[in-house]
Amino acid sequence: MKNLLVIFGGCSSEYEVSLRSSASVLRNIDRSKYNVITLGITKDGSWLLYNGSIDNIENNTWLTMGVTTPAVISPDKNDKALLVLKETGVQKISVDVIFPVLHGKNGEDGTIQGIFDLAGIPYVGCGLLASAMCMDKAITNTLADEAGIAGAKWAAFTRTEYYAGNVQLEPIVEKLSFPIFVKPANAGSSVGISKAHDMDELKKAIDIAFENDYKAVLEETLVGREIECAVMGNDKPVASCIGEILPTAEFYDFDAKYVDNSTGLAIPADLPEEVSEKVRKEAIRAYKTMGCEGCSRVDFFLADDGTCYLNEINTLPGFTSISMFPKLFGQVGIPYSELIDRLIEYAEERNR
Repeated sequence: MKNLLVIFGGCSSEYEVSLRSSASVLRNIDRSKYNVITLGITKDGSWLLYNGSIDNIENNTWLTMGVTTPAVISPDKNDKALLVLKETGVQKISVDVIFPVLHGKNGEDGTIQGIFDLAGIPYVGCGLLASAMCMDKAITNTLADEAGIAGAKWAAFTRTEYYAGNVQLEPIVEKLSFPIFVKPANAGSSVGISKAHDMDELKKAIDIAFENDYKAVLEETLVGREIECAVMGNDKPVASCIGEILPTAEFYDFDAKYVDNSTGLAIPADLPEEVSEKVRKEAIRAYKTMGCEGCSRVDFFLADDGTCYLNEINTLPGFTSISMFPKLFGQVGIPYSELIDRLIEYAEERNR
């Protein structure tokens, strides 16, 4: 039986999302195949081996209701182990594969993936480089433009540049036109995203973006249907059916994704088969362009003229019970537990 290390939490504004995703993953792992070890990362960065119920993770009571012990992943490739820092000494727990159910900074931006690479332990999801590039929306947009993948008009600048007075907003507004989406370059789950309809709202939105990251990305508003495609695999990735977001709010924000149940999901999306196939091909092209492996969710806007505009690529997509990634593959006959098995197989394949 393989030792599977599931990591949850993290130093990220998406900490709570990770807890929900992790709970769903833990409930759907085939325990006849894997001996599951759980490692929680607190908001302030403490790494703790966790023994307790899944409900405590989901309810964010794991720190007080479970048993925790400081632990770290050994960077020594000869160990391939979790080092549990007990008062009586260090205990090594062998680790065969890691499932990092982490979202946002330090979790899906290549940071922790570098630790896994140093340790020589296979892990679910994209590698360091693809994770870092897809996390930064400005880098994603730059590479997509170079590859000829359609996307929104955009601009980006850093906190230092903006507050030093080195950014002229008027030419950007002229290029993009209101309404303009303002996003932290390195954040997910729609955290820190605003839609600005005039210059006053734009300035406030930029301030909000800089509360979440050092770089802001401004994008024109694309009119179209919000569609998503799940992709998994390494050299020969496969795409799921297409799903559509049917938001009741002005855009698909954090609350719509994880808090309320008002947002509708159409799985599969009501699209002609030739359009669905086009979206799947574009999703795989974007996946390959960014060097993705393991899994990602590729999000698009579908315009009335049939053009697919890339929105973003999520290298560690949500795995909650209502998340698109497991639902999309579930629609094509891959249940949650089998999906986990496949993602682990892709991780091991990449490490051979």
